[in-house]
This record gives sequence, structure tokens and C-alpha cells, in this order.
Amino acid sequence: MQLARLLHAQGFGTRRECEGLVLAGHVRIAGRTCDDPFEEVAPAGLVLTVRGADWPVHEKALILLHKPAGCECSQKPRHHPSVLSLLPAPLRTRGVQPVGRLDEDTTGLLLLTDDGALIHRWTSPKQHLPKVYEVTTKHPVDDAQLAKLRGGVVLDDDPAPVRAAACEATGTYTLRLTLTEGRYHQVKRMVAATGNRVEALHRSGFGALRLPADLAAGQWRWLSGPEAVAGVPG
Repeated sequence: MQLARLLHAQGFGTRRECEGLVLAGHVRIAGRTCDDPFEEVAPAGLVLTVRGADWPVHEKALILLHKPAGCECSQKPRHHPSVLSLLPAPLRTRGVQPVGRLDEDTTGLLLLTDDGALIHRWTSPKQHLPKVYEVTTKHPVDDAQLAKLRGGVVLDDDPAPVRAAACEATGTYTLRLTLTEGRYHQVKRMVAATGNRVEALHRSGFGALRLPADLAAGQWRWLSGPEAVAGVPG
């Protein structure tokens, strides 16, 4: 693929802007400054250096973000900054979007990609992907509440009981809840149906993926290789 075309596909601007990046000497490969926008390069495994910053080439972007509180999972946020503002401009330019949503006050594991087919597989109700939440409650967690969450609680928009796939107390005011379906404010509404209230909510797992302990709030990382495959439903 021609270098300027590859830069364009990675989100570094229009074709002409990418040609200008190369002609201005802002693109390097393996320490070599490239000055020909039409140079043929092999994308597989390639790491570009653009304006001094390394950029691994990915045909499709697959991102794991530690979402902080105070961000909306929307391309057009209404009250808070978008989670997309935490990503570099090339990822925003190429159309990366969140896989599902977390409330603005919910923290934790959020996946983003520009692969539409992957978004469909990840969000399809047929997949029953487990999502793990760490919940802090207003009142102490007791066995009766846990039993209700496991056995099923009724929400105000559906007479069919909603059950947790797994549920356990992790402290006096904390519990770990695993869900395999997604509804509006589901965790908060389920906990409220037991007579308690969610004070803080954090997603620690999505499918086979877990939020890395060394990834601070607001930070992100590429998913690739076996780790990416582990997180993708068949």
C-alpha cells in the first residue's frame, strides 16, 4: 500500500494532508525518514513514527479504555466530555466508537473499535457475553439481597424477572455482579429492587477480558494477538 494512503487509512488526515506529512519529513519507518508519499509499504506488523510518536498499524482499531467518571459514551455528548476525547486524533478521525455504553458516573472497562461487524457481534443479545460489575452500595449487603439478585427481580418495564448470572458479596457495602444481558441502568435498577442503592459502579470484565490492574483511569491500550481474540465472540 502507498504510504500516504496507509496514513489516511490510519486516520492521519486527508490524502493530501498525509502526502504533506511525508513530504515534510514527519514520517519515519524503522528510523528512516520517508519522503516519498507513494512509496509502497507492507502494513502487516508495521510501526510508523509520525511527528516523533510511534504508531502501530492496525487494519481495524480495537481499543480497551479504562473509562473514568464524568465522561459520556457518545459521539455527541450532552452534559459531559465524550470518552472519545481521551483518544488520539487519528482514532477519532477513523471513526472509532464505544461498544455499548456506560453511564457517565460508571467507571471501568470500555471497548472501542471501528469494526462494525465486531460491534454487532459484541452487542448481539444472542451472544450472552458476561459483563462483571463491582458495585458499592448505600446500605449493607445481606444474604437476602444476594438471593433476590440470583433468583430474579422484576423491573418496572418488564414483568419477566431479571437474574444475575453470578452474584457475591465482596465486602459489607460491596458486591460483584455478573450480567449476560444489557438493559437501561440495569445494575442500578436491580439493586434498587432489593431495597438497596448503588453509590458507585465499576465494570471490571467484559467477555473474557479483564481490566488490567496497571491501566489507570483515562488510559487506553491496543488489543491485539491472543488477547484480542479472547475478547471477540465467535
